[in-house]
Amino acid sequence: MFNHIMIGSSDIERSERFYTAVLGVLGAGEPMRNESASGHIRLFYRHDGNTLAITQPINNEPATGANGGTIGFKCVSPEQVKEFHDVAVANGGSSVEDPPGLREGPMGALHLSYVLDPDGNKLCGIHRLK
Repeated sequence: MFNHIMIGSSDIERSERFYTAVLGVLGAGEPMRNESASGHIRLFYRHDGNTLAITQPINNEPATGANGGTIGFKCVSPEQVKEFHDVAVANGGSSVEDPPGLREGPMGALHLSYVLDPDGNKLCGIHRLK
């Protein structure tokens, strides 16, 4: 259904450091950098057929996080959920909601962690138990 997800950043170099570290936990490599004719930089992280793009806003206004929005990243284990969280916090993110761990609910048992990136975008590390 999705081709890519793109979020804004007010500090593209800070975002590159943050996302290269955090997405490295999931196996993504260095981003492909693209600079438009107008000088706006975009970073494209590609992994397992998915693309997360980070961009300087084209309208030159400050980037803002989506209130109520979350980008969920599939993790392969409960340990990776915790590592995703810890690496995010160590690289300028902030922990939000409950600490990383097991949650029981209508969707079944899940290991979850939630962080905000340096621009306020909400990210989730998730591992679904079978």
